Amino acid sequence: MTLIANHPERNIIRVQLKQNVVLKTLRDSEMAALEPYLTVVNHQKGDLLLNQGVYEMEQYFVLDGILKRQVTNHEAKEMILRFSAERDIETSYAAWCLKTPTPYSIVCVTKARVAKMPLNQWVAFLQSHSAGKQAFEHEVMNLMSGIMAHTITLHLLDAPGRVHRFVRKHPELFERLPKKELAAYLNLSPETLSRLKHQGKI
Repeated sequence: MTLIANHPERNIIRVQLKQNVVLKTLRDSEMAALEPYLTVVNHQKGDLLLNQGVYEMEQYFVLDGILKRQVTNHEAKEMILRFSAERDIETSYAAWCLKTPTPYSIVCVTKARVAKMPLNQWVAFLQSHSAGKQAFEHEVMNLMSGIMAHTITLHLLDAPGRVHRFVRKHPELFERLPKKELAAYLNLSPETLSRLKHQGKI
């Protein structure tokens, strides 16, 4: 973990942070106030950023790479709720507010770089930065709405329909995601996804 001020690529990282869906609402002075709380971490594919069922939570700003939010049941069956990439956030804000353990894990799908800080510090920062707070809470609701829509889609659409919806909603991720991860997200087998592609249905 490296503080931004000490990072050899700090100028690039600062530009990336200013492009983040939430942080782009902050003024330069507000970003300068936030920066000392952020640490930059490089992760490998498969690294676990947040473990399901814990109370110690952090706020993540994705700089490079792809993350996934997933739930695991008692039989170790996994369900992917969403993917996040550059300019996105990952958070367990709702669980923090409710004082409940995290209901999901956050895992690296690819090599990734994130800027992170303890969630309680992020929430404290937002108390005195109303524009950032509004943007953050709007994005949290947007993410929850997206997950709900995806869950409904799994029940209502056939396999090609699910793939077409993903391509329409996330064209930038379709070619970047490992097909195994995309198939799992769409509740398909990798073989089914491959067959649909060969048949020209997607």
